[in-house]
Amino acid sequence: MHLKRMSLGAYCVICCRRIGTSAPRLRSHTPWRNIRNIIRLTGSLILGGSLFFTYEVLALKKSVTLDTQVVEREKMKSYIYVHTVSADKVESHGLVWQARKELHKAVRKVLAASARVLRSPFADTFSTVDIEDHDCAVWLLLRKSREDSKAARLEAVRELSEAHHWHDYQYRIIAQACDPRTLIGLARSKESDRRFFLPPPPLPSLKEDSSTEEELRHLLASLPQTEIDECLQYFTSLALSESSQSLAAQKGGLWCFGGNGLPYAESFGEVPSATVEMFCLEAVVKHSEIPSHCDHIEAGGGLQLLQRLYQLYKDCPKVQRNIMRIIGNMALNEHLHPAIVRSGWVSIMAEALKSYHIMEASHAARTLANLDRETVCEKYQDGVYVLHPQCRTSQPIKADVLFIHGLMGAAFKTWRQHDSKRALTENVVVDENRYTTCWPKTWLAKDCPALRIISVEYDTSLSDWRARCPMERKSIAFRSNELLSKLRAAGVGDRPVIWISHSMGGLLVKKMLLEASRKPELSALINNTRGMIFYSVPHHGSRLAEYSVNIRYLLFPSLEVKELSKDSPALKKLQDDFVEFAKDKNFQVLNFVETQPTFIGRMIKLHIVPVESADLGIGDLIPVDVNHLDICKPKTKDAFLYQRTLQFICETLARDLKN
Repeated sequence: MHLKRMSLGAYCVICCRRIGTSAPRLRSHTPWRNIRNIIRLTGSLILGGSLFFTYEVLALKKSVTLDTQVVEREKMKSYIYVHTVSADKVESHGLVWQARKELHKAVRKVLAASARVLRSPFADTFSTVDIEDHDCAVWLLLRKSREDSKAARLEAVRELSEAHHWHDYQYRIIAQACDPRTLIGLARSKESDRRFFLPPPPLPSLKEDSSTEEELRHLLASLPQTEIDECLQYFTSLALSESSQSLAAQKGGLWCFGGNGLPYAESFGEVPSATVEMFCLEAVVKHSEIPSHCDHIEAGGGLQLLQRLYQLYKDCPKVQRNIMRIIGNMALNEHLHPAIVRSGWVSIMAEALKSYHIMEASHAARTLANLDRETVCEKYQDGVYVLHPQCRTSQPIKADVLFIHGLMGAAFKTWRQHDSKRALTENVVVDENRYTTCWPKTWLAKDCPALRIISVEYDTSLSDWRARCPMERKSIAFRSNELLSKLRAAGVGDRPVIWISHSMGGLLVKKMLLEASRKPELSALINNTRGMIFYSVPHHGSRLAEYSVNIRYLLFPSLEVKELSKDSPALKKLQDDFVEFAKDKNFQVLNFVETQPTFIGRMIKLHIVPVESADLGIGDLIPVDVNHLDICKPKTKDAFLYQRTLQFICETLARDLKN
């Protein structure tokens, strides 16, 4: 009985403990169970969502592919091709299919919005398009480049040209979406990245059984034969009728021109490379000086054909320079600008402008300046080259310095540094501080950055036997009027001017100024002329015409040489009239003269301009111990010849450069 009571008591105690502890245990156990259930459910959702998201990303990567080559193929077009892959029929039903449909719809909206921006990147919808932060600057600059404000457009081009940290695709966006005005501005910007410029479009295939030479001849034959002079008829007929070897035999010495000074005869057995193409291009150059003929060149596929020749003759600078002359002449006609841009010439010129070869860069600079109607008001006709500035610049231009070469000279090589034979023949890139092929471009531009430096080129010859055109008879008076018209189109006379000339070029300067003084519309040119430098100019004639006894060099002296004779009435009248005119206008004058004789070929040694002939009668006369060809070629930048020239320019333009 006692044991029963103890067992019952123990049982009651145990039950009471269970009752006392059961409620708290229920209160602590239920929340943790709920949390575990929530974690299980959430984890399943996250894991399933991650797998679904990964699956969709891979599916989108497979089904939506952007063709990165579309930019190369379509260039200036403003859309992107999207290659689509058909969906699997098994996956086209159910919840997964609906989710994919909505996700793809959102992607298509983004792509469509981007395409609208690309087609019209400056519309009001631009602000609502979802674009990555690092791409906003690209589109904002594109929008700015099309503002109505010219200052804003120029600032946009400047900012674009200074961008060197973008990805390749961002440069391609600009290249594809920018307008021609912006593209040309970038081409004329010194620091612009080359990735802004797309490669030219593919050239059309040549006709079956045809060649570039035949295509060029066909283009030349299709050009009008109206409004052309005797020389153009001569070049055209010669190029169309003669084979390359007969041309070489007929004109064996033609290809020795190029500003190396007085010519030397080439061997009649030597056949220059690309002779026929050179003659055809020479004729096309003359045709391109006539605006109506430029339209025929463009309509006949000339832009593409010339580009094919440009690529074909990469190792022939003369061919490439003639081609750039043609494009530069065509660029004088603003209605042809869209065709020039579409054909890819801006990209080619942008690359050539950055060339270390001064002649190549200067030809490209002329073409781009004629295309750039945003910042350039002047037009540079054939033979007028801007040596500085060749790119857009914030440096204000306060005066002009013009370089006019002489008999048998050229716009670049006449003004090269002395002793240049090695550098010219080796065709290597040299340090411009040690040697330059054109000191006005290299030295003077750095010493006087506020100057616009222009060099002029025109054809001359010692003898009618070696003339480029046998029918050409151009007197000093004719050439002066021709050059005066070209220089006025280039804006010469709108700023203070200094004229620098060598040999016969000085006579042209004198004649141009006298002609301008008789025309009221050219009074600004006279009023802005500050002074002139003459390098061995035969003011009183030269004995060159008297040495026509050597039939190899001076048989049948040209009209230019005849006008240099001491007893020429025209030369005496020019001298007397100019001296009186220069004294009245108080022009500043500096004269240099050679003291050494010059070799003409291998047989004649002649003091071409003696001291008494180089004395204008105004200004200082400085003899220099060099020959006639080297009188305008300083040996170094520190040489007296250059430093005295620089001093004269700075002193004469001191007031204008300070204003």
